[in-house]
Amino acid sequence: MAIVTGITALLALIACGLVLCEDETIGPIFIKEPPNRVDFSNTTGAVVECAVRGSPPPDVIWVRSDGTAVGDVPGLRQVLPNGNLVFPPFRAEDYRQEVHAQVYACLARNPVGTIHSRDVNVRAVVNQFYEAEILTEYVIKGNAAVLKCSIPSFVADFVKVEAWLDDEGTVINHSDDLDGKYLVLPSGELHIRDVGPEDGYKSYQCRTKHRLTGETRLSATKGRLVITEPVGSKAPTFSTDANSISFTRNVNQSFGLLCQAQAYPAPLFRWYKFIEGSSRKQPVTLDDRVKQVSGTLIIKEAKVEDSGKYLCVVNNSVGGESVETVLTVTAPLKATVEPATQTVDFGRPAVFTCRYEGNPVKTITWLKDGKDMKHHDPILRIESVKKEDKGMYQCFIRNDQESAGASAELKLGGRFEPPLIRHSFGEQTLRSGPSLRLKCVASGNPTPDIAWLLDGDKLNSGERLQIGQFVTADGNVESHLNISSVHTNDGGLYSCIASSKVGSVSHSARVNVYGLPYVRPMKKRPVVAGDTLIAHCPVAGYPIDSIVWERDGRVLPINRKQKVFPNGTLVIENVERMSDQATYTCVAKNSQGYSARGTLELQVMVAPQILPFEFGEEPANAGDMASISCAVSKGDLPLNITWMLNGQTISNNNKMGIVLTSINKKTSIMNVDSVSGIHRGTYHCVATNPAGTANHSAILEVNVPPRWILEPTDKAFAQGSDAKVECKADGFPKPQVTWKRAEGDTPGDYKDLKPNNPNVKVEDGTLSISNIQKTNEGYYLCEAVNGIGSGLSAVILISVQAPPQFEIKMRNQTARRSEPAVLQCQAKGEKPIGIIWNMNNKRLEPKSDPRYTIREEILPGGVVSDLSIRRTERADSALFTCVATNAFGSDDTSINMIIQEVPETPYGLKVLDKSGKTVQLSWAAPYDGNSPIKKYLIEYKHAKGNWEKDIDRVLVPGDTTEAGVYRLRPATTYHIRIVAENELGTSEPSETVTIITAEEAPTGPPQDVKVDAVDKHTLRVTWKPPPPKDWNGELQGYYVGYKLASSNKSFVFETVDISKESGKEHHLDILNLKTYTQYSVVVQAFNKMGSGPVSTEVKAYTAEGAPSAPPQDVLCTTLTAQTIRVSWISPPLASANGLIKAYKVVYGPSETWYDEKTKDTKITASSETILHGLKKYTNYSMEVLATTNGGDGVRSAPIHCQTEQDVPEAPRAVKALVMGPDSILVSWRPPAQPNGVVTHYNVYTQAQNAEPHPNKVLASQTSYSATDLKPGRYDFWVTASTIIGEGQPSATASCSPSDKVPAKIASFDESFTATYKEDVKLPCLAVGVPPPNILWKVKGQPLEASERVRQLPEGSLQIAGVAREDAGEYSCHVDNQFGTDTVTHTLSVLAPPFPPQLSIAASSVSSLTLRLKPSEDADQSPAAGYTIHHKQEFGDWETVQIPSNTDTYTLENLLCGSRYQLYVTAYNGIGTGEASDVVIARTRGSKPPVPRAAEFIEVGSSSVTLHLKQWLDGGCPMSHFVVENKKKGAAEWNQISNTVKPGGNFVVLDLEPATWYVLRITAHNNAGFNVAEYEFATLTMTGGTIAPLPGNSYAGRELPPWVKAWLEPEVLVPILMTIVVFVVGVVVICLTLARRNTPHRLRGQKDVYYDAVYNASQAALGGGTGTLDKRGGLRDELGYIAPPNRKLPPVPGSNYNTCDRVKRQAVIMGAHSTWDPRRHHYERVRRPRMRRVGSGDTISTGMEDEICPYATFHLLGFREEMDPSKALAFPHHHAAHAGTLAHPHPHHPAHSRTGSQSMPRANSRYARKNSQGGQSAIYSTAPEYDDPATCAEEDQYRARYSRPMYACGPEYDEPACCAPEDEQYTGAYGTPYSDHYGSRPSIGTRKCGGSPEPPPPPPRNANNDNNCSSSFNESKDSNEISEAECDQPRNYPEDVRAHTAKDGLHSEEMRKLIDRPEASTPIPQQAVHGRGLTAYDTVAV
Repeated sequence: MAIVTGITALLALIACGLVLCEDETIGPIFIKEPPNRVDFSNTTGAVVECAVRGSPPPDVIWVRSDGTAVGDVPGLRQVLPNGNLVFPPFRAEDYRQEVHAQVYACLARNPVGTIHSRDVNVRAVVNQFYEAEILTEYVIKGNAAVLKCSIPSFVADFVKVEAWLDDEGTVINHSDDLDGKYLVLPSGELHIRDVGPEDGYKSYQCRTKHRLTGETRLSATKGRLVITEPVGSKAPTFSTDANSISFTRNVNQSFGLLCQAQAYPAPLFRWYKFIEGSSRKQPVTLDDRVKQVSGTLIIKEAKVEDSGKYLCVVNNSVGGESVETVLTVTAPLKATVEPATQTVDFGRPAVFTCRYEGNPVKTITWLKDGKDMKHHDPILRIESVKKEDKGMYQCFIRNDQESAGASAELKLGGRFEPPLIRHSFGEQTLRSGPSLRLKCVASGNPTPDIAWLLDGDKLNSGERLQIGQFVTADGNVESHLNISSVHTNDGGLYSCIASSKVGSVSHSARVNVYGLPYVRPMKKRPVVAGDTLIAHCPVAGYPIDSIVWERDGRVLPINRKQKVFPNGTLVIENVERMSDQATYTCVAKNSQGYSARGTLELQVMVAPQILPFEFGEEPANAGDMASISCAVSKGDLPLNITWMLNGQTISNNNKMGIVLTSINKKTSIMNVDSVSGIHRGTYHCVATNPAGTANHSAILEVNVPPRWILEPTDKAFAQGSDAKVECKADGFPKPQVTWKRAEGDTPGDYKDLKPNNPNVKVEDGTLSISNIQKTNEGYYLCEAVNGIGSGLSAVILISVQAPPQFEIKMRNQTARRSEPAVLQCQAKGEKPIGIIWNMNNKRLEPKSDPRYTIREEILPGGVVSDLSIRRTERADSALFTCVATNAFGSDDTSINMIIQEVPETPYGLKVLDKSGKTVQLSWAAPYDGNSPIKKYLIEYKHAKGNWEKDIDRVLVPGDTTEAGVYRLRPATTYHIRIVAENELGTSEPSETVTIITAEEAPTGPPQDVKVDAVDKHTLRVTWKPPPPKDWNGELQGYYVGYKLASSNKSFVFETVDISKESGKEHHLDILNLKTYTQYSVVVQAFNKMGSGPVSTEVKAYTAEGAPSAPPQDVLCTTLTAQTIRVSWISPPLASANGLIKAYKVVYGPSETWYDEKTKDTKITASSETILHGLKKYTNYSMEVLATTNGGDGVRSAPIHCQTEQDVPEAPRAVKALVMGPDSILVSWRPPAQPNGVVTHYNVYTQAQNAEPHPNKVLASQTSYSATDLKPGRYDFWVTASTIIGEGQPSATASCSPSDKVPAKIASFDESFTATYKEDVKLPCLAVGVPPPNILWKVKGQPLEASERVRQLPEGSLQIAGVAREDAGEYSCHVDNQFGTDTVTHTLSVLAPPFPPQLSIAASSVSSLTLRLKPSEDADQSPAAGYTIHHKQEFGDWETVQIPSNTDTYTLENLLCGSRYQLYVTAYNGIGTGEASDVVIARTRGSKPPVPRAAEFIEVGSSSVTLHLKQWLDGGCPMSHFVVENKKKGAAEWNQISNTVKPGGNFVVLDLEPATWYVLRITAHNNAGFNVAEYEFATLTMTGGTIAPLPGNSYAGRELPPWVKAWLEPEVLVPILMTIVVFVVGVVVICLTLARRNTPHRLRGQKDVYYDAVYNASQAALGGGTGTLDKRGGLRDELGYIAPPNRKLPPVPGSNYNTCDRVKRQAVIMGAHSTWDPRRHHYERVRRPRMRRVGSGDTISTGMEDEICPYATFHLLGFREEMDPSKALAFPHHHAAHAGTLAHPHPHHPAHSRTGSQSMPRANSRYARKNSQGGQSAIYSTAPEYDDPATCAEEDQYRARYSRPMYACGPEYDEPACCAPEDEQYTGAYGTPYSDHYGSRPSIGTRKCGGSPEPPPPPPRNANNDNNCSSSFNESKDSNEISEAECDQPRNYPEDVRAHTAKDGLHSEEMRKLIDRPEASTPIPQQAVHGRGLTAYDTVAV
């Protein structure tokens, strides 16, 4: 049971799968089909969308109308992947007809099929200038005139008339008012009715509008009327001769049909419309939609039914005239195909129906998968569906204007597979006797059947032949053909055909049987005339030599129609009976001559052909006779002729009265004696014979007058129901059924139903009235007209039976108290109607109350009743009900009576809230007097005003009891009261409330805001204050906001202080903006309450800059031998930095591209240019740059093009030398300009009185031996040839052969140029008999041969490894007994040039002017140009290339007050030479000098004011101030602000009165910063001062006289010098002893020394331990960057490879915090961290390979700095600061700089001090001491501080080269080093000690107690570092301190360590001073 269930389930699943998986595909369907028309302007462009869905998703392509695919046209047309066709905006000159005026279609394709969109007519309109004109119109007085606005035809489709203007400027627009004098017709004409003489004085213009561009313009001319007044009468005449006009208009369009006739007296116009299909006409019905003005018929919102022929008839008393107008109203075409999808089994029929609407429809076309099916009927029928029928079908309808289409999909039902042959047989050749077996296996669904054929004839089983087939297990059919004993006659072409209802497939192969030829009998072949005959000769036997066809004994072919193929096939094209019907013989022969013959009889049959026939053009009328004859002009008998009507066969004995008569065998007549409506239709005559079928059709139209199918009758309907009255008629043409309604209550005058009534509709003759009312009651006329006969009409009465009805069921009525009132109710309905009144649901009896009176009046449609109240009272506020009753029912209406009075006084007025401009009030609502309070009036005035004159009011809705009064003035006293108001009046005012408003923010924006560009990065904003009335308090300043004009981001605001002067102009410079960028700027004022409104945005551009990107896509094209075209695309807009004025093309030969002198520049404004006058066959390099007002931009990368070849110049010289009695040697110099590749030389030899004879010589040769010469004189000349042709001939050389051969040199004087260190060979090719002696002279001296310079056997001179000194003249001298000769060569040696001498000529705050003096040896190796290398201290090297003829050059845009290092290299074609000495220079300007405290600070009791303008800028503009303070004695500084702008005052608030404070101010400019500290005490609350602190008693005290005497320079300097000499002497003694005691120790310990020195530097820098963090950047510490590629000598005694160590330890830095003096004081420069937090691993940054070439170099500046004992601690001027940076604040790293911030310098600029724990190393900056590399500032300090110096000079760029020689080594190490190393002049005028080698390190004593030594924290690693590493820019994050390599201190611990007080630090006595002011110099931190 379970098995059965499982099998059942499996079968169910399989069945389910077959159903579900049948076909999940969906053919393409348009989601968004493109429109029929796409018109667009060239300025806007267009996007044509084509969206398609399907499964799988279809591919979308665009095609033209001819089916070819559409591709992209750059800039003009683009096909997007989403199927959209894009036409970008384009220039008028780029218009292309094939792109912009084309019919496109969107084609969608997937495996199911293909569909086409409707035709898309794309039309691009180039914005062309056009002018509309108006012609003068001649018109007879009293007639109507029509002025036309004539628009040029090329824009007429896009331009319409918008309005007319007369000469007084009056605008005449389109209007529905048709009664005025002027009317603008819907089609744009101006209609002027009843013209008189006064109209002749006016002129008119039309205003047109372009619908694509929106442009409007007035006509170029003004039209006027010429009024004529004929003497006599004049019959109507038309202004045009045309008596018939045709119009086409769109449905729903409004237009006018003109009838421009004139007559006198003025004529009468009538319009008629012809009934379709007839000559009858009826007057045009005028209604709301169709109107007539004078002679013009205006049709609004046209309908398709308006189409037809119209007649305008014009009459007056003299005569009449008429004109016809044919109107076609087009409706949009729409089409659908039903069904949209159908699934049909094979062999079954399929029908698609195309349903369409629209007008007119001219053609119907069917497509299958996008291909035309040539079928034009609305119904497409496929009788028997085949596999190839599946796919997408489309029906397209078209007219002249548009097309529309719809698609449907045909799917195949069932799982069918066409037959497929799986196994077949091949060609076989065998002998007679054995059996033959052929097999065919086929598959398919349904199972196919297999048949066998032999030479086209079907085979059946017989005596020897057996055919059998069976179905295999896998469903295939297997068929066998067996022949038991093969005969020769069995040979031939065997075919197996597998066929089923799904299709068929066949396979054929020959079977050859050896034997004599045999031709099988052939049947008679019938062929239809015009077809092609293909006959195969059924030949057996093998081998067959030839097969031919014969006719009447002649071998074919005998004409062009016949073709005979070797395999025996005969083809006859276009068979005709006369020429081709015959017996044909096939003859087969073998090679032995045996033959066989077979005959084929060809019978040619002719298919029928019918002569055309028709019923005639006019339709027949009922009762007429109709007859047509069907005659077959061609065709074989027997013929069968049949007739069909509308697809149905007409029998001979039909009952329709149709008589069929056969005249003969080929003619039949169809006759109808009396036609009627049943005979309408299409008649087919069908003629058939065995050859084919022909048919012809004709349409019979029968006019049938209308007759009733359903005649309407009188109807009665209940009111409110939906009424329908049917009225149907038929006839031909189909009658038009219309309904009209009688105007009055009686039948008679009928008018069209109003089209705008939605309740009344007429559809297909049925009148429908929804919700019928009494107003619909009346007489209606139904009329059926088709132009045949008089038509039908029927009048009916529609009556409405109504109960009483009140139109309004409930209403309110109001009355003023004490006044009379009338209540009225009116009931409609069938009379009689009775009415009663109720009051509050109680019957009202007038008798009970004399104030009430009731009166009734009967009306035509009902009754009216009035209830009067004489004098109203409050009790009359009640609900009155009026009840009406008649025979059909009753109805009632209610009146809510309200007695009203004015409201009472509001009360409880109080203030809820108030501000500067508003006050919020509340009150209690009073009694409203039975009339809602409409509004409250809040009345208010100034306290000083009165309620009559100065009152202002606020209106408040009556439903609120809270409101605000706005628009008050801040800080003002007001009186406020409130009044209530309803419909009846206002109440008494409430009690008055008094309020005072608060202060508010300003309400007016600043005035006269202007923005001007200062430079490319700066805008200056100026403005004036707002009017004082808008200040709302005291202004405190302004906010200036700016942002990019294109940005949506908010403004960035800066604050500007207020100027107290009224109306004074303020300004602000906004810095650091982008180049040539538009910014929006606003300004707003603020006071203590807030900021006011912003000013209107002012937009301005910064000044232009040079383009920052080069032109793109630079291309060059060689045009000729001397011209090259260069083209490019402008740089990206974002990098243009301005408006590009021009482009510069820099070009020159590539060979000398390095030499600026060889380059030319061409300037052009276009994006391409042609370079003329170039050298022939030369490779040129080109660069392009753009230029703006801001300067020249970046050059593009060079591109290269070579000019074409040309014919060469003549060889430069020719020699002819005697070689013997019959030979002469001709030699020559190659052309100076070969202009290409020389292919060969032509040597011309000319004997006397003979023709010249040319000889070709290889291009590699420059000599030629002329032999076999006869005695006599010969002339020789030479030409060179390139592929272009032969060049000019050389000069002629003459010579005669001779027995005597003097010594001569065939070589020429040459100038040779050799590159440094290459080999060179100087030729000396000599002739002579006997062989001559050869002697070389070098620079006038005989040659002394050496290994490098030697004479070769053939006479040439070889110089190996040319040096500079080899340059000069070399002469070769030859001689023998017959003569001598000499040749002289000049050798030039190319080597890299010597550098120029560099000096500083001048300097400014932002530039340095350099003077360049060429080297004295410059002539030996001329320079092509110089490269200036410069860098700011701690910056990166930058380079500038300048020409070599430059003697001065100015470096611009440098930083103010900054130090720069500079050097120069020269270069030429060989390379770059050595570098010049490094020059150190400084731009003008210095850090800000500190002002005096009395001028700078102003102290109050709780604040201190800083007068920032007192702080001078030192020549460099101030950037900002940092303000900090603390209470005296406190450790921590409080930062007040770090962004204080210079200028104005800054106030430090919230200070405690009578308290001592310390104020620290840091002033910043480009040159650095200066720090000042001010001690002050705030005043007491009463403004008094407090006593100074103990210890401050020195303040203001005079120094004792003896101290003053000691401080005099004459006393102080000698004392200090004595101390210095003493210290130096001690040091020298120590060093001498150390050298004597430890020479053996120094050997082998130099590496250890360097380790210790380097580790000492690390200890100094590490911050936490004594070891340098390996990540620390030495670039910042050294303060020195060597020039690139300058190698330094190795460290003495060191063989350690730095590169290996760098790779192993990753000396490459992680991140580190670097302070940049140009940046904000507290800003950090961040770089990504290269080290994992909390680990010692360092991530390599890929710099190892960069460092390797510079390995094993020593560190400059790392000598004496390494010994901390040599560092001097400078005296400090303040007790709280024992070192400049002794106690840095942890939050101000620019002050603290811990964790390797700066290396200790040799000049003791930094003094090292050990902290208590011995771990921290902090460097005190020497006060008021500048960088050691600037000489100008140091003389004043030389006597004050000793300065240890060491080796320096231009070779090593040491920064300490400014001290005199005697001070160079008198610091730490004393004189031995000064003596040991000689001195050398340094840069500038001073002398510095120096030597080519740096000094060795000072000897290090191992004893720690040695006075000259110091102990270090040891490190085992050697720590040299390469100069290249010094050049790497590094930035380090501030938190590097928390992750040093050895310690683990985090930042908090580090801070505590730094802040720890240093008890061991002595306070020098000089630190005591009087002002509390300390200056900090941190310019190089």
